[in-house]
Amino acid sequence: MQTLLNVYKPIGKNPLQVIEKIKESLPEYKNVKMSYAGRLDPLAHGVLLLMAGEGIENRNHYLDLPKTYEFTMLAGLATDTYDYLGVLNTLEYNPLGTNVNLFVNSFVKSHLGKQIQSYPPFSSKTVGGKPLFWWTKENRLAEITIPQKEIEVYSFKALSFQTITSEQLQKTVLNNIELVQGDFRQLEIKEQWKKFFKINSILPEKLPTITFCLTCSSGTYVRGLVHELGKQLGCGAITIDILRTAVGDYTLKEALYIF
Repeated sequence: MQTLLNVYKPIGKNPLQVIEKIKESLPEYKNVKMSYAGRLDPLAHGVLLLMAGEGIENRNHYLDLPKTYEFTMLAGLATDTYDYLGVLNTLEYNPLGTNVNLFVNSFVKSHLGKQIQSYPPFSSKTVGGKPLFWWTKENRLAEITIPQKEIEVYSFKALSFQTITSEQLQKTVLNNIELVQGDFRQLEIKEQWKKFFKINSILPEKLPTITFCLTCSSGTYVRGLVHELGKQLGCGAITIDILRTAVGDYTLKEALYIF
């Protein structure tokens, strides 16, 4: 029995569901205590490290390993979660401006190294014994100071400037929200997205997306960086795909696929 497993977490699953699947699929782990190092958002997928038995003693070591992501942002929209599993700030689509390549490359360069990042309103960081998402859902964010932490970005690069059709976007959003289990306001959010696509039936044929590669310290929020870039672009932005390709030297290529 291995005490460390590099497992692929699919979209819609949470780490505990991955552990349950391991116990179902691999009998040697059925009665073994297991844990995981590092969360992934419901809509994110990729490398998830699981520890079994004595391996749990090394959890903090694995938690602190740097993370590498490939992620794609869609410009022109904003939500309260900074991805599409969130309530839209407005039902209007805001077209991207000009000189985007230069602006994005400047943003990337300015976000290398150590920096302070605010926790997203929808995150599990606790304030006063309650997670931030509780304060947000209760409309009580104004009562607290949103905590921040120091992160470090080791490498950050814009890989490609591409497009997605509104039809592809609609299919991705509605299908993937359907995959998410638990209480994430799915019904409310799906209905709002349907309303958005109905109101914006004459969206541009192709919507601009940008794909990045990022290696960063543990605890960095990719969707937080995307939200910040969207604000600076003046049109808003959300993540439409987050793939964790590595945790330290543990890569997606070597991951175990169990679903």
